[in-house]
Amino acid sequence: MNKKPIFSIGRFLLLAIYVTLAVFPLYWIVVTSLKGPKEIYTMPLQYIPSSPTLESYRKLFSFSSFSLYFRNSLFVAFFSSLLAMAVSILSGFSLSRYPVQRTKGIIQLALYFTQTIPTFLIMVPIFTMFTKIGWVDHTSTLMLVYVATVIAFSTIMSKGFFDRIPTSLEEAAKIDGCSMLQSLFRVILPITLPGMAAIFCFAFINIWNELFLAVMLLMSNEKMTVPVALNSFISKAGISWDVMSAGIVIALLPTMIVFGFGQKYIVAGLTEGSVKG
Repeated sequence: MNKKPIFSIGRFLLLAIYVTLAVFPLYWIVVTSLKGPKEIYTMPLQYIPSSPTLESYRKLFSFSSFSLYFRNSLFVAFFSSLLAMAVSILSGFSLSRYPVQRTKGIIQLALYFTQTIPTFLIMVPIFTMFTKIGWVDHTSTLMLVYVATVIAFSTIMSKGFFDRIPTSLEEAAKIDGCSMLQSLFRVILPITLPGMAAIFCFAFINIWNELFLAVMLLMSNEKMTVPVALNSFISKAGISWDVMSAGIVIALLPTMIVFGFGQKYIVAGLTEGSVKG
């Protein structure tokens, strides 16, 4: 008996189950956002809304400053990711071309170690430090902290990309009269653009979805970001599931767009940026 068809069918069923489990929460959020308040609590559960409505989206933008929160998140995530990418280009290139192997190893070990530190452990020191210098409730402060949280991983990725670029290109650029920075920006960087796009996408998605640091550092309502706004929908009186679901759907759009446009760069960047042992 040929085992190949049985194996293929089993693999297909496992993948189908996995995709269903992965997609169903997203489907349920979208469906809930299209239901009325009464229909949400109807038993038995309705997996397809009987009378779809956009009332929850109207409530979202009418009774809250969600458009303002959305702009705040977009501003913070975009420019923080851009700054993190710019810094990681310089730090990754320096680490890749750094001549002292022992020092390079210590720096790499320190970068890897920072990835193991939970955010909860650094929240109190960060809040205490910025409170003493009067930098709490500033968007620029939040952006600075975000850049600091993603820069280690971004540098590791950036170094992996530059490690795969032969140094002969820089030597040829030097012969033509280019300095180290000129060879980086004119010769090396255009080759590693897929990797830089991957760094930007990863940083953007992580920053966009971050909640705890934003809750801690932002006090004013007009500076609130989308995750903080969604968290504020939870109150002692209960949760407005229709409005909450509508907010989640809107909040997912930027990350889906970034990942959709940057998917080929992310795949290429992960392949090109694999660190050699």
